Amino acid sequence: MKARSIAVATVALAVGLSVGGCGKTVPGTALPAGGGGVNTNFDKLLRECDVVKQDQIAKTTSAQDATSSFNGAVCMWVLDGAPSGDGMATLNWYEMGSLTNEKATNDKLGYSTTNINVQGRRSLEIRRPNDPDSCGVEAPAADTGVIGWWINYHAGAHPDPCDAASKLVGLTLDLAR
Repeated sequence: MKARSIAVATVALAVGLSVGGCGKTVPGTALPAGGGGVNTNFDKLLRECDVVKQDQIAKTTSAQDATSSFNGAVCMWVLDGAPSGDGMATLNWYEMGSLTNEKATNDKLGYSTTNINVQGRRSLEIRRPNDPDSCGVEAPAADTGVIGWWINYHAGAHPDPCDAASKLVGLTLDLAR
């Protein structure tokens, strides 16, 4: 039984290698891992979180202060002293994203999506159902992909979160040029 299992595994490996093209030769020179001028010093990692300064985020959202709370796949700020108390601002940048994909995703989530214009670019204004305290705006990034800002105020009186998100997208596009 063990010999049969080894034989089946060997045949599967041989078929996989011949079908997968592992024996294909390509032009170029092989380099060791980490070689060839690849930047492994990630000193610029997450610099997109600095594209709009914290004081601009606070001013645009009518908060007294915007404090960075998370830098990773997205950038987040706590909005201290926003008109209705605290809130949250979130920046996302999807390098391989598109407005078409964003619209499809939001449709699947049941969000309402409206076409708007930011800095002369077709953009999307996104609202969650029954949530007047939050809004997102997505736009084509200055170079590739899409950028977006979400504003989430706590319930109560506050400025239009879509207006703040749209202004932050505009600032991001201005500063990214």
